Amino acid sequence: MTHHDHQLHQGDALKDAARDRLTKEGEQWTEMRAAVFDALAGFDKPASAYDVAEAVSKAQGRRVAANSVYRILDLFVGANLARRVESANAYIANQHPDCLHDCIFLICDTCGQTVHIDDDSLSGGVRKAAKSAGFSAPRPVIEVRGTCGDCEGE
Repeated sequence: MTHHDHQLHQGDALKDAARDRLTKEGEQWTEMRAAVFDALAGFDKPASAYDVAEAVSKAQGRRVAANSVYRILDLFVGANLARRVESANAYIANQHPDCLHDCIFLICDTCGQTVHIDDDSLSGGVRKAAKSAGFSAPRPVIEVRGTCGDCEGE
């Protein structure tokens, strides 16, 4: 089953949803965390911590260290505000931070576009296979690399 029932957020609504989710987790929405989230949400493809640090540095007119950004991004992943694309060592803003679903990424090897989908039948199958192998997989991340429709047509 593919999920279509969750609220996808964009722009200010996304930032508000992220702030609300983080504060529900007992964390503070600081000026630096807001700046990192704004920068991450501004990318149309997965961004590395260095990409985000550079964007925040430009926006603030001062150098921001990538290691500070890494810590914030790890916090965001833990709080469901961002998703980590393992194979690219990069992050994307989660457009529905209020929903906890497994992560399935479709990643274009040509242009880098990454689409996040929710499909319980796929992730459920992964969980079931893991369980039959004696392994617990509470939140599997599935990455599918290939070619997006835009690049396929070129």
